[in-house]
Amino acid sequence: MKVIHLISGGDSGGAKTHVLSLLAHLNETITAQLVCFRDGPFAEEARQLGIPTEIMAGNHIFRIRRQLTRYILDGGFQVIHCHGARANMIGAMLRRTTGLPVCSTVHSDYKLDYMGRPFSRLTFGNINALALRQLDFRIGVSDAMVDLLIRRNFPPDRFFTIYNGIDFTPAPPQGDRLPYLRGLGLDADENSVVVGIAARLNPVKDIATLVRGFAKAYAQCSRLRLLIAGDGEERQKLETLARELGVKRQVCFAGWISGGMDRFYSALDVNALTSVSETFPYALTEGARFHLATVATAVGGIPALIDTDVNGYLFTPGDDDALGRALAALAQDDALRRAMGERLYEKASSQFSIQRTVDTQLHIYEEIVRRHSRPKAARDGIVICGAYGRGNAGDDAILEAILQEMRSIDPDMPTLVLSKNPKETRLAYRVRAVQRFNYPAWRASMRHAKLYINGGGSLIQDVTSRRSLWFYLHNISTAKRMGCKVQMYGCGIGPVTRPSHRKMAARVLNAAVDVITLREPDSQAELRSMGVTKPKVLLTADPALTLRSAPPEKTDSVLLQAGVPTGGRYLCFALRKWRGFEEKAPVFAAAAEYAYEKHGLTPVFLAVEKHQDPLAAAIAAQGLRVPHYFLNDAGGAGTIIGALARMEVVVSMRLHALIFAAGQGIPLVGVVYDPKVSSFLRYIGQDLFADLTELTAPKLCAMIDRAVEQAAQPERQAAAVARLQEMEHGNVQIAKELLGL
Repeated sequence: MKVIHLISGGDSGGAKTHVLSLLAHLNETITAQLVCFRDGPFAEEARQLGIPTEIMAGNHIFRIRRQLTRYILDGGFQVIHCHGARANMIGAMLRRTTGLPVCSTVHSDYKLDYMGRPFSRLTFGNINALALRQLDFRIGVSDAMVDLLIRRNFPPDRFFTIYNGIDFTPAPPQGDRLPYLRGLGLDADENSVVVGIAARLNPVKDIATLVRGFAKAYAQCSRLRLLIAGDGEERQKLETLARELGVKRQVCFAGWISGGMDRFYSALDVNALTSVSETFPYALTEGARFHLATVATAVGGIPALIDTDVNGYLFTPGDDDALGRALAALAQDDALRRAMGERLYEKASSQFSIQRTVDTQLHIYEEIVRRHSRPKAARDGIVICGAYGRGNAGDDAILEAILQEMRSIDPDMPTLVLSKNPKETRLAYRVRAVQRFNYPAWRASMRHAKLYINGGGSLIQDVTSRRSLWFYLHNISTAKRMGCKVQMYGCGIGPVTRPSHRKMAARVLNAAVDVITLREPDSQAELRSMGVTKPKVLLTADPALTLRSAPPEKTDSVLLQAGVPTGGRYLCFALRKWRGFEEKAPVFAAAAEYAYEKHGLTPVFLAVEKHQDPLAAAIAAQGLRVPHYFLNDAGGAGTIIGALARMEVVVSMRLHALIFAAGQGIPLVGVVYDPKVSSFLRYIGQDLFADLTELTAPKLCAMIDRAVEQAAQPERQAAAVARLQEMEHGNVQIAKELLGL
């Protein structure tokens, strides 16, 4: 493969490090040609690293475009890769003259690149923003950068994510630190805990917050010292601030440090970063290489590296109180500081190495070439509709699973999702999404799609809303009229209570649906009783059964932020408000106290629907006399699954809490407010459930006793779930057949 990289040639900082280290390693596998629009130190360093480098200087943009067009076509390049505003502008022009795919790595927020320079922002900033929209693909340095651009209405399915990686080969011994620190001007001794930062002293880095936070921490722990490596326009103001706060002697402004940064990081105890905006800073991985405990702002891609309370501390930009507390905690506890540094090193070295970055970039190029070469067709792709974008982790888990399975069939398949909150759906799943009531948009997509998926869950029912039944039936009919194949995907049916609704549903499903795959047998019986006979009907399973738990450190972070110790023994309650719930709430409280006293299980109330379930949890826990915790926002499906996997027993009204926990082999107790709950439990051979209306404290406590017994023998449930996971593949197989693949 041959890729040409375009860059101005005057770059510095993280962008320079990223491009030079990436190209040096890429050229071990492919041809990665660098073209700079000026000569100078950047191009010279590239040559020294063995990167093939050309200079095409000058201000005549159209002459440079002609030069580059000939050079690219004669050289047989396959991808044009841009870095920075000037390269993006020229890359946008080269799309037409070369016919090649053009991508750009977005190293920083283009709206902040010219902070304090209004004329440059008005000209270069706006030109860059326009050029970025003309390119085929964009690569964000961190998921947070991708999210930022998607919020600005860039197409969500034309993005890739890459993280800055470094070489984690252990550095040679750096010598005694005390002479080095004193040589820089820091008043330190053998007992000092040294906090350090390497950064430009400008407003974006917000070093003032670091100085204020340090002063508050120093008031609690006099061992602390602060070493600031860097220079910039704010230096004098920062020195004045340190003097005013009474920490002038404990803070050292060392200026730019020569001789490499290994010596600097090896002399620190704590690495800090206080920026208000970042992509994914090298300063943190360089510190992690030296096993440094780290405190940083929760901006850009930093939360991808730091799991707060697990391998470091995150705080909101400008919050010097939180920063001060974190620095004091690390200064006062040597064991904690070392443990966090070790855990950060383990994660960074395995997930953020330069080899991982290079491998990611090669996969990106392969996908760009593949997608660019995809044959044009009159019909291509899918439209997915369901109860998405409502804040319900169960419904959104269905979407996540369907998208995952569709990408396993065809990773480049165009996809549109109908969502109540399309902005949230675009961000979460990197997929095109429109408002579910934007009739012209999704109708137009149906004209060109091959397959319409009515996506999981109990959509065909009239208990919660008759309008939703009409909506889904109308969409199914429209999709068929527009020429789509139609699949109802791993769904539940009913209850449909009104005779007129049953008749209408049967008429639409018989006329417009090609295949219905069902998640449990009761839905099959409901279809038969409604008179649905035309579509092919198969028994499969809920798509959410295929989802996996988040990495342990992510789950740990979610639990710790909610105040839940990670090593405890827990009984989970996943509750929702329903008719009669408040009357039964004392039953859950009594069962929670019983389980704590008899089995030593601490109650944890987990919200699946984060907008509604916390209220149900608060009602149930009112007056509870034993320790208990609330997980009101456990994140997405992965972290919810991870949290449920830490429970010994799960008592749930929420179907998807039962599905997630079942997939982890956790003993279940179901509280049935809707037939879908008992249908699923029977399907996996589980008999521990009771109707909400008939629930009593003795009955619930007895079921918890039996579930605790089952915890020691998980084989039966695990076998049932494994069988369902195998059956779930039927959903994918049907979709594949309907797509003609």
